[in-house]
Parts: sequence; structure tokens; C-alpha cells
Amino acid sequence: MKELRSFTAIVHAGSFSRAAEELHIAQPALSRQIAKLEEELGVALLIRHGRGVALTAAGSRLLDRAEVMLQNVADTVDHVRSETSTERGHLAVGLTPAIGQVIGPQLIARFRALWPNVLLHVREGLSTSLQAWLLDGSVQVAIAYNQPLMEAFDLQPLFTEPMMLVGPPNEQRTAVRFGDLERLPLILPALPHSNRRLIEQAAAQNGVRLDVVLEADSVMLTKALVRRGDGYSIIAHAAVWQDRDAGHLSALPIERPALRSSVSIARLRDQRVTPLMQSWIALQTEELRSLVQHGQWQKMATWIKHGSV
Repeated sequence: MKELRSFTAIVHAGSFSRAAEELHIAQPALSRQIAKLEEELGVALLIRHGRGVALTAAGSRLLDRAEVMLQNVADTVDHVRSETSTERGHLAVGLTPAIGQVIGPQLIARFRALWPNVLLHVREGLSTSLQAWLLDGSVQVAIAYNQPLMEAFDLQPLFTEPMMLVGPPNEQRTAVRFGDLERLPLILPALPHSNRRLIEQAAAQNGVRLDVVLEADSVMLTKALVRRGDGYSIIAHAAVWQDRDAGHLSALPIERPALRSSVSIARLRDQRVTPLMQSWIALQTEELRSLVQHGQWQKMATWIKHGSV
């Protein structure tokens, strides 16, 4: 394991000298470790050049396995040392307002029952804010709506749900096509909001020119403006179904083509997944799966099978 740790350190540092500094060992000792590893495997792993080192084909194959092995060892040590009832620490997580309102209290209660001595910090915000908080380390795990693929993030897709045309409660129409949207005054969040980005992309693909009369990032404010008759909006099902069922707003699925929003759990790709993070992700997934498969969202949302961190 020592040789594998040294090997991965050299690859990530880009040179023997930088890796030796990071590992606090002499460079000749580091070179001997790699030579021993190459001798045991019977293949060359690294090629030295003027700017540092490069992986051979065999080294590239080893790197993938070595990182998995080292992560498994770290997780095993954490598991053996930890005891749920006495574990102390801190976990910061991010929820969107809609998800937080629906599953937040139950999710938090379940987590605290498992980890009574852990300080849990729950931050609520739009997807763009949650993404920024992940990048700066303010949260370790967050809900992501329509998150574009980025090398920094590791995503666990959970489900998709329809985007709804939200109008005043006396709305008479029973269905709406995407092309109908260009005849409606719209209240939408400003870019780079994930929902606005999704809507604009669909409009461009279908040749629809949107009439955005007002930009508002707050879902609560937007719903209040729509209810007053200031315009229509396009909001994910999770954020509006309670208002629809209570008769405060109308909400119609958008068809031909359908417009669906994707929900994922996001974390930084290079961040080690701790037992606290694993527990939160598992509990959050269970709560959302229950809603999609058995709860209020079962007729509208579609669970994504085989999604994994």
C-alpha cells in the first residue's frame, strides 16, 4: 500500500520531486519505492521527461485500480474506527427550497437520530448557489437541478419531473404545447439559473421566441406574482404541486415536446466520501425515492434507474 500511495502521489504531483515534498520523504527513497513496485509487477509504470513524468499504458491501468484500493482502505479504516452513536463531526448539505420543504424535516430528523453528536448545517438556495457552495467547500453534498456535466462534479441522477406552466387559479385551458408559450407573458428566473437555461435551450431548439416580461429568481415571489395575474411562469412540478392542489394556482404539463427537469445529488469529484456523507446521501435518496414511487410525485416524476455516485 505504501508503494501504491507513492505511485498515485507522483502521478497527481506530476514529478518525483514535488511528490517527495508532499510526502515528506527523500526523492531517492521515493524512486526506490517505484522501482520496487515496477519490479514486482514486471512492467514499467512511469516515464521521466524534462517536465516531470508520464504514465505508461500499464501505469494508467494501475492508477485506476490503485485509487479504488486506497479509497477502500480509507473507508474501511473510517468504518472500523467509527461508532454511529458516538461519532462527532460536522456535515454541511445543500437543499433547494422545494425539496427542502417537502422532505427536509423528515430527512433531518432521520439523520440526527443516526448521528446525534454530529453538527448538521443545512443551507437552502437555488441550484446556482448550491453549485458555488460545493466548489468553495461550504457544503459537501447538494441537490442539483439540471446540472450541466462538469469535470469538478460527481452526479448521482435521481429522477426527472415535468416543468409546469403555472398560471392563476382560474386558468381555463387544460393542456399547453411548447409552441403556445410564445403567446404568454412569462415571469422567469434570470440566467444562469438552471431552469431558465433549460427553458431557453428548449425554446431555441423548437424555434419559439419567449416573451419574458419580468425576471424573478425567488420561486415564492414568482408564484405570488402569477397568482396576482402579472404573468405566467414555468416551474418544476415539485415546487408547485401543493399550490395547485390547494387551488391557489393552476399548473399544466408542457407537451409537444415535453419539458422535463432532472434532479441529481452532487458532490465534488475529488472529495473523499465520508461516512456522514454516505449516510446523508442514502437517507436523501430513500426519501426522494419514496415520494417518486409511492408519494405525491408518483404520477409525475420518473425515477432514473441505475443512478450511482
